[in-house]
Amino acid sequence: MEAVVPQEITSELTQILANLVLGDNKIRSNAEKVVNDRLAQTPDLYLLALAQFAIAADTEVMRSFSLVLLRRLLFRSPPQQHQKDPRMTLYDHMSTQALTTLERLLLHSLSHEPSDSVRRKTVDTVCDLANNAMSRGRPWHALQAQAFSMTQVTETGFRECAFRVFSGSPNLVMDLQTEAVLSVFQKGLQDAHSVDVRLAALRASVSYLTASDIHQLSQSLSLLYPMLETLPSLPNLHLKTFLSSLTSLCSSRPQLFAPHLPALLSFLRALIMPSADPGPTPTVAKPFPTTSHSFSFPPEQTQEDEENSETAEDEDKEQVRRAALELMVSLSEARPSLVRGIEGWTPAIVRACLEGMAELPEDGLEIWLETDPCDDATDENYPYVYDQALDRLASALGGKEILPPAFQHIPSMLANYDWRQRHAGLMAIAAIAEGTSKIMQIELGKVVDLVIPMFKDGHPRVRYAACQCLGQLCTDLEQIIQERHHQQLFSALIPTLEASEHRVHAHAAAALINFCEGVEHDTLVPYLDLIVERLLRMLNVNSEQGKQEKRYCQEQAITSLAMVADASETTFAKHYASIMPLLLNVLRNANSADHQKLRFKAMECAGLIAVAVGRDIFRPDSRTIIDALINIQNSPMESSDTMLATYLIATWAKICQALGPEFEPYLPVVMPALLNAASAKADVSIYDDDDGDCEREGWETISMDGQIVGIRTSTIDEKCQAFDTLVIYCSVLGGRFGPYLSQSLELTLPALQFYFHEGVREASCRLIPLLFSCGKHSGTLTPQMVQASLHQLIRCLRTETDPSFVASLYRSIIDSLVVVGMGALIPELGDGLIDATKAQLTTFADKRKIRNGRPASEIAEEREDLALLEEMEGFALEDMEKLLRLLDPQHPLLIAVASVRDLGLNQWETEDDECER
Repeated sequence: MEAVVPQEITSELTQILANLVLGDNKIRSNAEKVVNDRLAQTPDLYLLALAQFAIAADTEVMRSFSLVLLRRLLFRSPPQQHQKDPRMTLYDHMSTQALTTLERLLLHSLSHEPSDSVRRKTVDTVCDLANNAMSRGRPWHALQAQAFSMTQVTETGFRECAFRVFSGSPNLVMDLQTEAVLSVFQKGLQDAHSVDVRLAALRASVSYLTASDIHQLSQSLSLLYPMLETLPSLPNLHLKTFLSSLTSLCSSRPQLFAPHLPALLSFLRALIMPSADPGPTPTVAKPFPTTSHSFSFPPEQTQEDEENSETAEDEDKEQVRRAALELMVSLSEARPSLVRGIEGWTPAIVRACLEGMAELPEDGLEIWLETDPCDDATDENYPYVYDQALDRLASALGGKEILPPAFQHIPSMLANYDWRQRHAGLMAIAAIAEGTSKIMQIELGKVVDLVIPMFKDGHPRVRYAACQCLGQLCTDLEQIIQERHHQQLFSALIPTLEASEHRVHAHAAAALINFCEGVEHDTLVPYLDLIVERLLRMLNVNSEQGKQEKRYCQEQAITSLAMVADASETTFAKHYASIMPLLLNVLRNANSADHQKLRFKAMECAGLIAVAVGRDIFRPDSRTIIDALINIQNSPMESSDTMLATYLIATWAKICQALGPEFEPYLPVVMPALLNAASAKADVSIYDDDDGDCEREGWETISMDGQIVGIRTSTIDEKCQAFDTLVIYCSVLGGRFGPYLSQSLELTLPALQFYFHEGVREASCRLIPLLFSCGKHSGTLTPQMVQASLHQLIRCLRTETDPSFVASLYRSIIDSLVVVGMGALIPELGDGLIDATKAQLTTFADKRKIRNGRPASEIAEEREDLALLEEMEGFALEDMEKLLRLLDPQHPLLIAVASVRDLGLNQWETEDDECER
């Protein structure tokens, strides 16, 4: 192909690219600088040179690299250039002629590139270019024509890439006649020569159906038949990929699968079971799960190869099993009403999950017993995918659908001779508890009767699972199970705190935390002495038998003591003298990196106990504890102490709650670090989709516009904790917090718009009226502070879209006006508040009208989500009404509030109705 850029540019670019792929950081850095310089001066020329290099370079590596680089550069901002619109990219600065040339070069690469791997890179770049161009009003008709033409060629690699283009850029075909598109896709799905072509055609079909509107979907229903017909003939090696490709369509367009569900069930049921004849129950399915292969002699020379081949086959089969299960669960989540009507659908998934959950390695008990749970390598062997699938299915379908098939098998599993079956039965109860809680509570006594005997099981891992199950039940049926069955639960948990195995008694202590979070004070008190006595034994360095306690057990014992103290409140005072000296000893002496977590737990526990027993009992030790905390705070911080600041902030807050006004002298000690944490900015990093190292511990990532946005969660979590602590200090100390009013307010007002963490915004709303009260009592509040705060609250209210936070903003404004008086609402602010309220009323009304216009079937599918959303809107309308009545008991907008409230769907079932679901 004729060159489109001068030879000297090509030569320079060749050298630049060669330097960019070198391992020498200095050379690569200089090359990156040169690229930026050239792009700043002549972007058209160098982007076209990259595209030309993708055609002309001698090696596949360099052609691939130039395509990847071109894709990254096209839609990024120009280097070192200040412009009015920061969204303008290098693409937007290219001339029409340059864009036409660029498209021509990439089409040449797509149609002539001999290497399959390089051509796929071309597809990625072409799809990015097409999607971004079409969003800017520049359709690429030549690409559309060429892709259709490539579906007809004889070379399978080019046919595959044609469908890859349609998959990556479905808008290319959305304006064409549906029959023509379906015909091309169907031919690709039935390609007799290449699995890769069929897979690419399947993905293109999924993209097309996902992007289609209702009219196009109604004309495209027939496409599902050839899509599903690609599955039965595939070997396991390919079947898993085809199933995974279909799964996204299950989530986006579940209604398309309605006519095919019986056939799908027939096909998928065989895939999700571990054996062709699974037997009537999980117990019978594998009576001898470790039976070896038959013995033969003499051994064949290829026995090792055969074993490796069998292992690979087994791995492929397991991957297919999981992919099929994911498809069925995703479809169940997307449209529960569809699958509820298919006989056998739910029992098949439940049965498959129970089978999978029992597939644990039979040996390795000694390793499991001796390993710290945080470092347990055997944990990787736990079949989490089946546990999570059962949890998701229960949440989607509810108790009426899940409990009968589950408890058809669970009792026999708990009675099975194989410990793995008993373990799986307990973990299954834990998995379905949340999603089926409203039905399960009706038969809760029977469930408890099944679980409690397992605490005396002969296998430690079964007893561990019993602790896990009981802890989960205490969380998912909080207060209900504690109130009805506390005697049975304590009769099982308390003795297990003395189990001979460290991991079992530590997990019993962890389950005790879940129990205490939902227990009434009077229910816990009779058992308090027995619990504390056993937890103290876990804290001691040596047990009565002289066997050293594991550190993770001591850490768990401290955490459990803290929760027991929190739940038992002042009744815990009689145990205070036994525990606080032990905690002080840890705070003073647990200085090594190995004891870091133990020290954190001791800090947390000391603070909670101080709050529980009250100021009078805590006061004699308060100075000693505070000195220990100051010493820790002022000591050099280890690089591994990433959580120290978090635990210090939390503990200081508890000490403040315990001491009340007596904490004031320590504010100069705690406030600098607290204000520093509250002022933290969000730590955000941007990656390209091609970056492989974007997953980092302590970070969360989201995909946005072809890029990965990473947010450092530890920083924003600490910021949220800092604002929660400011709320505590301000509410406890009142006017004594006055010296820090100005600094706190300066941080709080911008935090109302800290969209990276809702907790920060909510705490800021609560904090503003508290700061007003503090300033009013200390004489440090100025009219300017009041006006600025109200202005910021009203400004946020005008644009806020989250109804829950709208309610928080109204409550903050109401509470603030109650503190400073209605005179603070000057006319300008009052007008702004009414305008913002009118805007919110209009938004709520429009949303509710749209909901009311939706088909009843859609509303029924999303009933619970919509009910929650309208409940949040109801709270916002309620607080809006309170504010309007505060302004004027006869305010004219009160009628509008009532009218918007009446627009609600009002179709939600009562809790009793839900129990019948």
